[in-house]
Amino acid sequence: MSTLLAISLILGIIFVVPLLSRRLRLPSIVGFIAAGILVGPYGLAVLGTSDTVQVLGQVGMLYIMLQAGIEVDLNDFSQHRGKAIFFGLLSFLIPFLLGLATTPLLGLPLSTGLLLGAMYGSHTLMTYPIVNRYGVQKNAAVNIVVGGTMIAITLSLLVLAGVKSHITEQEGALFWWTLIGKIALFVVVSMVAFPKFAQWYFRRRQDTIASFILVMLMLTLSSFLAQWAGLESILGAFACGVALNKLVPNRSSLMDSITFVGNSIFVPLFLIGVGMMIDIRLCWEGWTTILLAVVMCVSKLLGKWSAAWVSQRVFGLNKHERQLIFGLTHAAAAGTLAIVTIGYQIGLFNAEILNASVLMILVMCTVSSFVTEHSSKALALQEETALESDRSEDEWLLLTVGEELQESLKQVAHLSGLHDAEFVTCTDWTEADHLIERSSKSAIVYHESQPINTIDRLLVAVPRYAEKEHDFISCFGQVRRLSSQIGAKVVFFASEETQVALRQLCRRPGKYLRASYREMQDWEDVLMIAKEAEPDDMVVMLSARRATASYNPLFEQIPRMLANFFAPYSTMLIYPQQHISGSVPDLILNDLPANAQTWKWVFRLRQWLLRRLKQRQVKQ
Repeated sequence: MSTLLAISLILGIIFVVPLLSRRLRLPSIVGFIAAGILVGPYGLAVLGTSDTVQVLGQVGMLYIMLQAGIEVDLNDFSQHRGKAIFFGLLSFLIPFLLGLATTPLLGLPLSTGLLLGAMYGSHTLMTYPIVNRYGVQKNAAVNIVVGGTMIAITLSLLVLAGVKSHITEQEGALFWWTLIGKIALFVVVSMVAFPKFAQWYFRRRQDTIASFILVMLMLTLSSFLAQWAGLESILGAFACGVALNKLVPNRSSLMDSITFVGNSIFVPLFLIGVGMMIDIRLCWEGWTTILLAVVMCVSKLLGKWSAAWVSQRVFGLNKHERQLIFGLTHAAAAGTLAIVTIGYQIGLFNAEILNASVLMILVMCTVSSFVTEHSSKALALQEETALESDRSEDEWLLLTVGEELQESLKQVAHLSGLHDAEFVTCTDWTEADHLIERSSKSAIVYHESQPINTIDRLLVAVPRYAEKEHDFISCFGQVRRLSSQIGAKVVFFASEETQVALRQLCRRPGKYLRASYREMQDWEDVLMIAKEAEPDDMVVMLSARRATASYNPLFEQIPRMLANFFAPYSTMLIYPQQHISGSVPDLILNDLPANAQTWKWVFRLRQWLLRRLKQRQVKQ
């Protein structure tokens, strides 16, 4: 077939399959695999064994793992790190032990049973795009699965490496030390060197196309290094995604480009490629292959379901989250194919086991698609938007002072989910102050010294009594969402009383924020932030309008303070919404707190002395 005609056929499949799947109420993943079976070498043989489809399909699998790494919420992942490790061990060990238990029943040697167990323990996040489409990728169950997947795959591949070295007589101290050295080099390059270079590049250029090419380059290099180190390429792709997590916010043009290209081209090609490898005729060629396939499917399904059930009981998850864990973790593709191929090459797997494994992949992918689709939809419908109290419907006003940052302001609004924000550029601080005082909207004054996606930490100054503000939770939510999107750590500078409220907000289920705390009793200590600030930090200050709970007269010195002490840093001032529709007890105070009253008179005395000095200088 002509190359152009083959490409036209593939694009036609990618165009038609989602339409037919919707009409037939089937997951698109099943549709693409079925299309691959139909046009593949074991179906109508229209495409034959196309190397192009296989190569691009492999990139599609890498894409899925890259997206999983980029989109994982590092705040929630830090909270669930122990759970992810526990689940990863559970998800590998239970199926692995079932593989060993069924080996005597099938009359297979122990080394073959070890590979079967490793194959059962491995899984591929090929149904992750379904989770992404329903918008539940931030669910705690997904974070647990993503972290656990890497552990399960790594353990499976280590078993494969050990069995292979034993069979090929490569086993020895030198082999294992070489393997450890290669893995260490892979980790250093992918997890340390790549993100540092990307951060350096993103600071100097904000070209979406060039940035996309850089991400693709790092994806392929990281995957190659993982493969060279004796691991699977999908581990390299996931490591690349985690390394770029904070540099590629989910709400950014770069992430939109990555998602669009992957979901529209590479992921469908991967699924079509999986279908092309499946020989459906094996179902009629003998009972041995069918029996092996049934044993494999039952063992893998039972093992993965048991791991999901135990995790639900231990972690207190609901039934839909258990189903989602099960749906994501029993799909088999990349890791399984690697184990089957190597097992066949070294003589541990015969043709019947190879064919049964291919049939198992078909069944696992189909079942996984239906289960993931059902559970993702159930969780999406179960989302309680009312609980997102820090995503209030307040109107926001975003300002810059003396600099044109319209695109940067729009990016900040996009990252923070502020869809109806008003953008204003003020000539000086006097104009900005008058505009903020006249408006009742929540307001942000933003200054950018480096791209926001290259920020490592948010240093947040929270004044005394800020927790009593009418809109405090929304302002906190602004910090939380920004931290989540750019992967930045948060350091709060606040009094002991305010820290109590902050810690409660940081520990909310589903709204976890990893943060550290520094004691700052009064606002006059705010300059302590300058001593701790580092080049890639952003300074965030929660300010307030006059006659509100947390207002301090020293807030009027903030412009001078920013110019003198925080000029090298990106800064953000956040003003809570001014409640003007009647009195709100304990939130809006007609009289300033005692501490603020004291500083009010100190500030007035200082201003009076300065005026007197200026008058004397003029007279002289």
